[in-house]
Amino acid sequence: MLKLAKYTAMQPVKIDKIRIKERSDALEVIRLQLKRDFVGIDEIIDNLLEYIRIWYLMPEILTRPIVLCLWGMTGVGKTDLVRRLVRYLDFQDRFAEVELGNSDTTTWYSSVSTILTMNDIVDGKPAIVLFDEIQRFNTIEPDGSPVPNTKFTDFWELLSDGRLAKRTKEDLDTYVNSYLHNQRQRKKELAKAAVAVNDKSTSTDKADAPTVSDDPMLEEIGIWEAESVKRLIGLEESVVDIAEMTKGQILEKMLEAKRRKKVYEPVDHSQTLIIISGNLDEAFRMATQTSESDIDADIFHAFTKKITQVDIKNALSRRFRPEQVARFGNIHLIYGSLRHRDFEQLIDLEIKKIVAKTYERFGILLTVTQEVNKLIYRNGVFPVQGVRPVFSSIIDILETNLSKFIFEAAMRDTDRISLDYSFERQLIIAHLGADEVMELPYVGRIDKIRQSNIESVVANVSVHEAGHAVAYVVLFGLAPLQLKSKVASSYAGGFTFPHQIYETKDNMLKKIMVFLAGGLAEELIFGADNATVGRSNDRENATILAMEYIRVHGFNPSFQANYTLENQYNMDRYKTDNAIETMVAKLAVDTYVVLEKNKDFLLAISMKLKETGSMEGKDVAEIAATFELEAAIHAEGYLHLYPYKDTLK
Repeated sequence: MLKLAKYTAMQPVKIDKIRIKERSDALEVIRLQLKRDFVGIDEIIDNLLEYIRIWYLMPEILTRPIVLCLWGMTGVGKTDLVRRLVRYLDFQDRFAEVELGNSDTTTWYSSVSTILTMNDIVDGKPAIVLFDEIQRFNTIEPDGSPVPNTKFTDFWELLSDGRLAKRTKEDLDTYVNSYLHNQRQRKKELAKAAVAVNDKSTSTDKADAPTVSDDPMLEEIGIWEAESVKRLIGLEESVVDIAEMTKGQILEKMLEAKRRKKVYEPVDHSQTLIIISGNLDEAFRMATQTSESDIDADIFHAFTKKITQVDIKNALSRRFRPEQVARFGNIHLIYGSLRHRDFEQLIDLEIKKIVAKTYERFGILLTVTQEVNKLIYRNGVFPVQGVRPVFSSIIDILETNLSKFIFEAAMRDTDRISLDYSFERQLIIAHLGADEVMELPYVGRIDKIRQSNIESVVANVSVHEAGHAVAYVVLFGLAPLQLKSKVASSYAGGFTFPHQIYETKDNMLKKIMVFLAGGLAEELIFGADNATVGRSNDRENATILAMEYIRVHGFNPSFQANYTLENQYNMDRYKTDNAIETMVAKLAVDTYVVLEKNKDFLLAISMKLKETGSMEGKDVAEIAATFELEAAIHAEGYLHLYPYKDTLK
């Protein structure tokens, strides 16, 4: 007969109003502290603290853990924010930082349960666990095939309901059986020894006979075994106190734990705050441009601010199975890349720290002009790499050279140093006291690379980028965000940065023409035989668009099926090759005609870009206006699309 468990009414949680008020006030203090520590992520900090509020104020009412995800490019402060939060919450002893991975070299552990046990997060009390660099724990290969992964499978259990099954029964039975076996063996030995002592024929000296005091069950278990036992059966005593218990006492506690059976229940992590952090290049596609220091940081920021929760879930679906993506939950905090003013603020804050440290350690009052700030920005900011290169450049440019001036100030017995930089003369200028001036020749490492660009190559690049810009203006009626023909590279290179273009049949054709325009502009100005291989990446992008135009979207009336499906749905995509080649070839002719018709505009942009090395949208628009061409100026976040709403009436 099936017996039903007796229903026990849940005791209501008593609300401690004083504790809640104190912790709520503490969160506000922490909010201010974090905003002083980090630049450009105030919104992330606000959202993070709101999401953890219920966990911090009333963890007792949670029935499953809060799962909170932080996504962003490297160097924006994901991991550091969590570590700083843990410190301000005073949770260092209840915190575990974990990096999961498919490689056997990642860690010798094979389960999350083991890692949390080693960190003593097994008692069901509030704790924080950070799973960092989660993108390395992919369960799907880039080709869509599953990863043969058997490690950390309980990670998904933890995200699901916050309960982790324990291997306690197996471990506990092993411990108990081992103790009982040793005890029985020792009793047999004692019995044999007693018989031998009483046997008159034996020569054994009674003084040598084993006694009860030799019983291993009376031995203390020691510190190492005490740690295992504490985790195994959840003893409340400290490890030191457990280490002083005898094996017999431990055996009794194990047998009692078996009788209670509660020790076999899964560990309840409903009061554990789970934070997942990672970089998703599939969502942050500009993250691969790690060497790019010339693109305006605000442009990258505008693109990253357009990334939504849907984009994040799509990116996750390329690394994890659908049911796993669901377990990440819906709390996704998405970091934008840092803005131009964020980097400026960061540099200013770090310089202020150096000023304060210089006065504190040496009694020297240091002042630094904005020209030094600009020097650091020009040579230290790589927008998609975040703050780390900036810190490195501050050491390289300011702190390393400052040490020389501090030494000279000490020799001259002066307590004032003023630092400036002359871009024209390429000198760091230090005023020591009222009269003494020191000059130190200095060229920033990235500026030095920019200056190494060969003039003739810069002229070629200027025409190439002008070709993109002219096609962009004529076809879309827009001025590009930024043009560059002198960039920080050991070889001359450039770029033309467009807006976001809503992909339609017409816009895809225009985008292909813009890609083709760079190389074709070189042919028009310098002759076909002198065109360079700088067009290769443009041609690759144009070809991809043409393939998608025909194979995916069905914009060619002769090919209406999807030619990119796999397995049993596979179409013979090679049948579309001739159509793709014909399409790109025709668009190349059309693009050349556009450039030829606007050759004077092309030359004007080329000359200006060759002279300055850089142009903004307003510069292009001014030149376009002289040729009676419209080039609308829009900010970084602008999306160019057809007015569907106005048309639908």
